[in-house]
Amino acid sequence: MERHDNLRLRPPRHRVDRRAIGWWTVQSAVFALPLPLVFGILWASIPPTREFFMWATLISLVPGLLYMAVMPAWRYRVHRWEATGEAVYAASGWLWQQWRVVPLSRVQTVDTLRGPIQQMFGLSGVTVTTASAAGAVKIKGIDHKMAADLVEYLAKSTQAVPGDAT
Repeated sequence: MERHDNLRLRPPRHRVDRRAIGWWTVQSAVFALPLPLVFGILWASIPPTREFFMWATLISLVPGLLYMAVMPAWRYRVHRWEATGEAVYAASGWLWQQWRVVPLSRVQTVDTLRGPIQQMFGLSGVTVTTASAAGAVKIKGIDHKMAADLVEYLAKSTQAVPGDAT
């Protein structure tokens, strides 16, 4: 069995791109604002129910605005990544935080993902997949060019590292 004694769980060195804060803010708005918007429209358009829909708008809007204000900056503080000649390191989350290290000898595939909102901000995500039941390592919110360079580096590095990757 192959050993990775020099690999340890540690904070990765690189932050995600600062534009990720804007990306996460827009994502959170897409999640948090539709319900208060509907309640606000109903409040404005149905006079007999104005008091009810005023409260419904406020009750649904306040937590959504708090989420939009807190989550993106908090995630930015937590999310980090690093790729070395031996492993890929990633830290992610905001309430539930996760740190992962994947030896390059275990990497099976490396993919990029660019959703429509990410594209607006010039960002990408990189997914490093292993055969492990623990799943893939996802690095989200990095510059598109940086992501392409990372994928190329990992593709070359994993070919050069002996291991089973199964």
